[in-house]
Amino acid sequence: MLRGPWLARADRRVTPILFVAPFFLIFLVFGLFPLLYTAWISLRDWQLINGDGGFVGLVNYTKLFADPNFYNALVNTVGIFLLAAIPGMLASLGIAALLNRPLRGATWWRTGVLLPNVVSVAAVGLVFGQLFGRDYGVVNWALGLVGVDPVDWQASTWSSHLAVASMVMWRWTGYNALIYLSAMQAVPDERYEAAELDGASRWRTLWSITVPGIRPTLVFTVVTATVSGLQLFAEPQLFDTSGVAGTGGSDRQFQTLTMYLYEKGIGHYDAGYAAAIAWVLFVICAVFALVNFRLVRRFVGHTR
Repeated sequence: MLRGPWLARADRRVTPILFVAPFFLIFLVFGLFPLLYTAWISLRDWQLINGDGGFVGLVNYTKLFADPNFYNALVNTVGIFLLAAIPGMLASLGIAALLNRPLRGATWWRTGVLLPNVVSVAAVGLVFGQLFGRDYGVVNWALGLVGVDPVDWQASTWSSHLAVASMVMWRWTGYNALIYLSAMQAVPDERYEAAELDGASRWRTLWSITVPGIRPTLVFTVVTATVSGLQLFAEPQLFDTSGVAGTGGSDRQFQTLTMYLYEKGIGHYDAGYAAAIAWVLFVICAVFALVNFRLVRRFVGHTR
């Protein structure tokens, strides 16, 4: 009889821990340990071919902050991220608002907007590389119809950023739209009915009722888009046809931070320097995510 209450108390305390323990074990092995190990490597002269050359302290970070290629990659990363994220989020909101209305074949429309996200990124890179081709690309052909001269999309900073950002937008706009749609369907109908009685337009209803009503979802998508956007690698890497992996064009015009990390770590075998880039990128992602988190919360709060 004495063991019954004791076992019941132990079960209430231990069972929840056992349920969440797998997450913490996986995070410890695949998250925290690699993070700390990367920090340790960043403080050493670690070459992939010659091995560990010993402790060098903050030398890798000092070299990094004096490296013009690092700042070039940082500017490229932020530029592509802004070009892709801001129009992409607005387009996702618009698509979600349209899908939230009564539509014939609504399931097919909702499935269709998700298709770009399930397509292999390698296939996306190949297709968009052809679309933005200098000589026979469809985009230049369309521009020629309105009298615009062909554009060498990889040759300059603005054109390459625009091309890569279009790839990112095409892949993720529909995905975010479905997330917004699921949140919109949880907004109480009474709010829309009250807005309709007050004579509010659809535009006013969207920004005064729908957007504040899905604020937690907006914050989530902005934070995840920030982290993934600042770690952009596959799209610009596949878009690059210069023949040198990780450089982002012949003049580094669209080299991102992760591409620069790849160039140093894999191309130059300098694991210590690449680890320093990884840790700086981690801090940049955290700062940008926090800033965007605050901006979205403040902006959406004022629309109430």
